[in-house]
Amino acid sequence: MIYCKEVDKYLKYYENNKKYFNEERKLLIENIVKPTLQRTDIIFDESMYKKCLKFCEKWYYPLFPFQKFIYAFAFMYKDDIPVFRTFIIVMGRGGGKDGFIVPLLHFFTTEIYGIPNYNVDIVATSESQANDTYDVAYQVLESNKEIFFKYFYWNMEYFVNRKTKSKFRFNTSNAGTKDGKKTGALLFNEYHAYLTDKSIKVFQSALGKIKHGRIFIITSNGYVRGGPLDELLSVCNNILKSGDNTLKYFPFICKLDSEKEVDDPEMWIKANPSLPFLPELQSAIQDDYNEQKVMHSKRSEFLCKRMNLPAERDDMILTSWENILRASYKDVDNEIPRDYNVKEKQTAIIGIDFASLHDFASVGILTKIDDEYQWRQKTIICSSNQFFKDIKFPFDNAGQKGFEDFIVVNTPTIDETLVIDFAMEYIEKYNVQKIIMDTYRFKLLKKTFEEKGIVAEDKMHPSGLVRMIRYPASIASIIAPKLEILFEKGNLNIGDSAIMRWSINNTCVITKKDGNMAYEKVEPKLRKNDPFMAMVCAFSASELLEERIEYVYI
Repeated sequence: MIYCKEVDKYLKYYENNKKYFNEERKLLIENIVKPTLQRTDIIFDESMYKKCLKFCEKWYYPLFPFQKFIYAFAFMYKDDIPVFRTFIIVMGRGGGKDGFIVPLLHFFTTEIYGIPNYNVDIVATSESQANDTYDVAYQVLESNKEIFFKYFYWNMEYFVNRKTKSKFRFNTSNAGTKDGKKTGALLFNEYHAYLTDKSIKVFQSALGKIKHGRIFIITSNGYVRGGPLDELLSVCNNILKSGDNTLKYFPFICKLDSEKEVDDPEMWIKANPSLPFLPELQSAIQDDYNEQKVMHSKRSEFLCKRMNLPAERDDMILTSWENILRASYKDVDNEIPRDYNVKEKQTAIIGIDFASLHDFASVGILTKIDDEYQWRQKTIICSSNQFFKDIKFPFDNAGQKGFEDFIVVNTPTIDETLVIDFAMEYIEKYNVQKIIMDTYRFKLLKKTFEEKGIVAEDKMHPSGLVRMIRYPASIASIIAPKLEILFEKGNLNIGDSAIMRWSINNTCVITKKDGNMAYEKVEPKLRKNDPFMAMVCAFSASELLEERIEYVYI
């Protein structure tokens, strides 16, 4: 059994003040911390832990009780391997995340810790963010030159311990240039800003060459949905609930348990445990709270950054991320996909949308069973598009679970026959009532359609299979209220489709001057929404999916 005075003190505080602990931290203590302390196969290096506290508090700042609590678990080993490899620290803005983690990482480079070449890499999505974190250590070195010069040499980009040769340096997340590093500890700063995990994987691959490899992730929440942070928090949630921690995570996640607690300042400590020790922070958060009460546009920022309740900006939301996840999964926590039950020759509508055949093209099928609408789609992506490399979606995951419904083609343009072929596959399998697209798209595909014997619906051909939308901008006014209700009631089923979730989250609903609603992209070049707009096209004819009862009179 492991005993640590600082850990024990924090646990006693927890037992007496549970109302100030959010659900995730309660689960951490009950399902991870307490079982760990009961183990007999773990060594706690108390001597090194005490030296670490002394170093950090002498040269940096007095540590708060929760910080000392977390530090202790970095010095627990099984067979000389850290029990916890990855520390995830999620706190509201202003809690001093840099000031908390940098002293510990600095200590790892010292001859006190004593591991040669224990390099520390700070990684952030911007140079200024990475530099700000490094600057915490740089200022300590500069302020104590006479003493530290005996042990370190440094510049504005890195410092090196003279004896251990351990280097402390900052990096930006340019994944293409970072292979080959030998890293002891990695710090990913403001993890919420990462849109893909490409650079994360490159940096993590540097671990394993140096003893006692560790990863530290410090962040508040952000506006990126479906990115690495959401995936990480989902994994942490499963670990915290089950206690199964084969991944060696230590998730210290601070947030409000519900939006209702925003109006109770006493509960803000759930999102930011530094509050009792930082009166200026308390005052700043109170000012922000007062401001968002009278300026509604600032509420999402306050909820997301101060209280760690993820939100999209009000002018950039079609539906909540929780609703999008419910459209994919029947069990969101365990990511169990929703069932797709279609009968043979199920009545269906095809929707097609693309901005340009040099870009994205999406073809999907809409069906209905009871009160549930089911949508499945295929998207073709042209990698020769000038913006392709800047689009923040993990295309490299194509073919993996959740990424099976798109293909990337390396051609100057998307062959329109691919679009038609996907539509024909649906026609063979389903009882397709209509293929819906707007007039512009039909003109580009008209010849290929006609070669397949498919004609457009018009006065001469009222039963034509292709229905053209003459005024596509007008669809949203009809479809948006219906989709909103389907999302809220959980009656839309999109399956486990990462690109569909991304596409929905890339779409906003605006109200125009005439009072009509319209769908627009959150960002015109890089936030694509063709899969969603193909679904909107299909929904414009959703009345054709209603069951018809025919009466025969004898």
